[in-house]
Amino acid sequence: MIVIGITGPTGAGKTTVLNVLRDMGGGVADCDAVYHELLRTSVSMQHELKERFGGEIFDENGGLRRRELGAIVFGDQTALAELNAITHRYILAELERLIAQAEAEGRPAMALDAAALLESGAGALCDTAIAVTARTDVRVERIMAREGISEDYARARTAAQKPSAWYEERCAHTLRSDGTREELERQARALFEQILNKEDQSGHGRKGKDAGTAAAGGTAEPEGERLGHSGRGR
Repeated sequence: MIVIGITGPTGAGKTTVLNVLRDMGGGVADCDAVYHELLRTSVSMQHELKERFGGEIFDENGGLRRRELGAIVFGDQTALAELNAITHRYILAELERLIAQAEAEGRPAMALDAAALLESGAGALCDTAIAVTARTDVRVERIMAREGISEDYARARTAAQKPSAWYEERCAHTLRSDGTREELERQARALFEQILNKEDQSGHGRKGKDAGTAAAGGTAEPEGERLGHSGRGR
């Protein structure tokens, strides 16, 4: 089984790409969903967060008070780094469990969906990574349609994220989704088939990292590779 990291800015089409892999029998781990589930169920992670940031960051029902936690870490890089150090450790452990489960189920691939795949350490769990990107104007239109927000707010959202080139330079493969959903689905399927066929031929499985890059059309071209909790953007 091969583990594939999927990353990219909001509105680029990551959900469409992940759904293609699901249809091909692959597994998907949404790192944002994993984080929120751990906040709800992991007593150990809750305890560490309370020890560092105070019990008031959780309400009487055990739910995280995001505003209170945000007030502590906003503008304090040390506090933010400590928050990430705690949460990332638990997220990575859960991802390793989910990868092992997918392999035991006989799935051909497992995708890790993370907005900050490369910054968080989750990229080290992957055999290869795909950047899903699109032009800014395309992403703005998609975000406006998806969330019913103004153009100014959508542009502010995109401006707050790293540019597409940052992801493309750091991932082994790139899918550019400036066209229709159907075009992206065809391109994603072709790229997944290429990755899976390469694994079958090499027999490396999880032993070697993929160094090649494919453009959305399926042609290879030489390019470069927080579990961010920004799972809204796809």
